[in-house]
Amino acid sequence: MRIVIAADHNGVAMKAHLIEWLTAQGHQVDDRGAHDTEVVDYPPLCADIGRQVTSGNADRGIVIGGTGGGEAIACNKVRGVRAGLCHSVFLAEISSAHNATNVLVLGAKVVTPAEAVKITETWLTTPFKGGRHQRRVDQIAA
Repeated sequence: MRIVIAADHNGVAMKAHLIEWLTAQGHQVDDRGAHDTEVVDYPPLCADIGRQVTSGNADRGIVIGGTGGGEAIACNKVRGVRAGLCHSVFLAEISSAHNATNVLVLGAKVVTPAEAVKITETWLTTPFKGGRHQRRVDQIAA
């Protein structure tokens, strides 16, 4: 799977951890920044990830911030993005199964790197259920 990933200064270490894990799982990963812990604004990173996913350059996107709250808002401003803020495996499962999210948002101050891996794995492997959920995703898109 082609995955684009970005993080603000709070999420750089977690991003590196996830890139290592994703690569080991056989995914093609495109690191879109930030690359150090110097303070950076997250909205441009979120917009970039969203554009990469909606244009078809990537299958899925991951964004990491401090809590992920602002990042989720920014990602969902990009038409066609369905970003889910997931602080647990349960939320990741529901995000994929019910909402067909194409961008995962994580909070580096909220979850540990090990939890982030479990959340990401669940998000990537849980299939969308369709049915009544497809109707709702269509309503969101409209």
